[in-house]
Amino acid sequence: MSNHEELTIKVKNVLEQIRPYLQADGGDIHFVELTDDNIVNVELQGACGSCPFSRMTLKNGVEEAVKRAIPEIKSVEALNLF
Repeated sequence: MSNHEELTIKVKNVLEQIRPYLQADGGDIHFVELTDDNIVNVELQGACGSCPFSRMTLKNGVEEAVKRAIPEIKSVEALNLF
């Protein structure tokens, strides 16, 4: 298994641990990809897709948890936030 595949599995596991907290507020998160430069792309769904605080949740909650568990990750970006 390549390092990229291992990191992808780790990222998905961390997102699974975070998911219940987002679902409790009517939202969800969907893993899209891990780029070659260790940026995680996700889609925020449900209430998270339209919540004005979703960018803060993404950066201060999701990204922080992922980077704490997997230091190689540079950032977590939502493809559907503008």
